[in-house]
Amino acid sequence: MSGAERRAFVLSVGDLLASWNLPHATGRVYGLLLVSEEPISLDTIAAELELSKGAVSTAVRQLDSWGLARVIPQPGSRRLLIEAAGGIEALLEASHARARTLIAALRQGEELVNPGPARERLRDVIGLFAGYVEVGGELLARHRQER
Repeated sequence: MSGAERRAFVLSVGDLLASWNLPHATGRVYGLLLVSEEPISLDTIAAELELSKGAVSTAVRQLDSWGLARVIPQPGSRRLLIEAAGGIEALLEASHARARTLIAALRQGEELVNPGPARERLRDVIGLFAGYVEVGGELLARHRQER
């Protein structure tokens, strides 16, 4: 992969995760981690992406909380290495978890409205998200079996 292709990939992952309401920098860090052969330091990430260490640190914490990155402490040093974890599987699983939370909230709303258009609309949205979670779960299970 050329440097230009690598930069384009990193930017596209940043754009994708930004569309999911994560900071663009977080997506860029994730994109870089995905195409890095070895774990890399916060300094290396900051230099390559031209981000502040604070922005990189925040991005890494977000990715770690989603299960998309793993922080590797270095014995005897304050230096940390970071690597992508779980690949896109973890991202899809996190998306499914958010969808399940939304489904639960929508089901509570369904109980609050009388039979009619609002209840039907809620049921349609619940059905759509439930289908997304079900099909996505089947896809992930099949992917894991194939590996």
